[in-house]
Amino acid sequence: MEEQGGSVTLLCLTASSGVPLFCRSVGAPSKHQLPFSVIGSLNGVHMFGANLDVLLTAACTANTHVVWRVFHNSITLIVLSSEEGASDFALGRLLDNTFSAMVLILGLEELVNIRNIERLKKDLRACYKLIDSFLAPLERSGDLTQCVECVPVPHGAALQECLEAFAAAAESRFGCLVVGGRLALATEPWWQLAPQELLLLSWLVPHRLLTCQLLPGLEACLICGPSPALHTVETQLVPRFWKPLLEPLQACVRPQPHGLPPGVLAFLLIQREQRSSQSSVQPPGSGQEGLSPRRRARALRHFYALVAARYFPWEGSPAPPQEPFQAGFPHRARHCYVVSATHKAYAIHAPQHQLFLLLAPHVPTFALRPLATRALRRLTGDAAC
Repeated sequence: MEEQGGSVTLLCLTASSGVPLFCRSVGAPSKHQLPFSVIGSLNGVHMFGANLDVLLTAACTANTHVVWRVFHNSITLIVLSSEEGASDFALGRLLDNTFSAMVLILGLEELVNIRNIERLKKDLRACYKLIDSFLAPLERSGDLTQCVECVPVPHGAALQECLEAFAAAAESRFGCLVVGGRLALATEPWWQLAPQELLLLSWLVPHRLLTCQLLPGLEACLICGPSPALHTVETQLVPRFWKPLLEPLQACVRPQPHGLPPGVLAFLLIQREQRSSQSSVQPPGSGQEGLSPRRRARALRHFYALVAARYFPWEGSPAPPQEPFQAGFPHRARHCYVVSATHKAYAIHAPQHQLFLLLAPHVPTFALRPLATRALRRLTGDAAC
């Protein structure tokens, strides 16, 4: 039987007056909307604490997790989640991504200096589709890891050379190939963008993002100024550069085997310096019972949130809270694992990578570390792992 998920409700209000700007939710009945009194109470308790120099960031009830965040003393975002495994870390990332989406669509100036609340409410409707994608991310991980999601492709050298020439002909330094919503190849300036820009492409100065479908599930993207015209790109540049590489492009959209050891249900590999990631959820084999692909993806996300918040923090991020057993150790954890009735999970913190594995429950616990190490070597090609 498929696991029944909880609901997530996102509230946006003005920080100064507490006027609701929008409310988005997933998992809750369409008729179930939070009454204004509840919205006012959630905002009021946060403002009451702020007046006493107390910063309220999160709270829990028996079945609901609540997180508050104020951006630029102008916008307050509140999220309530009844999902199993909800955490401050994951919900905080949701609020960060929501505000970044608002900046992407409207610009920071419109959100910091609010002149007309009713007009702002209307303008914010353009953000709903992007915000809703963060509320129900399914198998994706980039919203949680803040890393651009990538996919390896064959014939990379030939495709990279073509991409560089294609971008130059379009008077752009920023170009990429996207396969199934994941980044396959990109020009070097693209990788020099900040991780949040790679995730959302948000700038203060507007640019055009041109997307040309080369094949179903495969797009070439360019970030450029007012020229060239989209018609010119589609009718002249795309046939000129990409038609001779039809076979390598077709190979890109075929599923690529990862060659992972038996027992691996899902994985997430993060390249720490480049802030990029690869992930995959393995479909259940014939005749096998256990977690569905959706539940595997959900379990892997929960495991990442737990480990990233407590044991593998990014450089420059606030120090995670220490559990009692950690206090006596001068070093940080490099390996950790979780065992449950439905799956096991293992994480490795290596110098260049982080690997998070979801494994079948029948895999022996004593075999988790060598299996994870072997998987890391196979995915990275680094024999020193």
